Amino acid sequence: MTSISSEQTAAASDLDAIFRLYYQELNRFAYRKLGDREAAADVVQDAFVRYLASDFAAQDRQAPASPRFFLWRIVSNLMIDGARRDRRRGIHATLDDVSEHLVDPMPMPDRLLESREDFLLVKRALDSLPFKCRAALLLNRIEGLTHAQIAERLEVSPSMVSKYIVTALRRCMNGLSSLRA
Repeated sequence: MTSISSEQTAAASDLDAIFRLYYQELNRFAYRKLGDREAAADVVQDAFVRYLASDFAAQDRQAPASPRFFLWRIVSNLMIDGARRDRRRGIHATLDDVSEHLVDPMPMPDRLLESREDFLLVKRALDSLPFKCRAALLLNRIEGLTHAQIAERLEVSPSMVSKYIVTALRRCMNGLSSLRA
């Protein structure tokens, strides 16, 4: 078991007194600069750890005349180091945050041409459908109406609406697959 020397006890009590005197002040300073309470608390805690680690007696150095200004310097340096580290790492963002910047709003010409061709094929397939069949599909997919609501509008049964929609979808799919074959 190790024994604690009187110097270590004195240093610990001095640190406790210094901590009580300057913690709030340093924390407010760090918070104003960082804008984040947790980050400010971490920086101030690290500063006290570094202050404690700089064992002046063991390194034959004179203790700072003003621990307050020494701690302020440590906190300032830690914030500068953190800013440099963040700058090196770059901005950390989720994919959801940046996805709108990654997607090209203007498709390539070949993709644009392909989309136009697909649209014309689907339009041609829809135009070739009987009125009630086309209306059932558009009311369901575009307007969002239920089969019962469409049945009421078209004066047919809900099961007939289902048949109309399946027929229309099959015709559209066949129209698209004819181009790709």
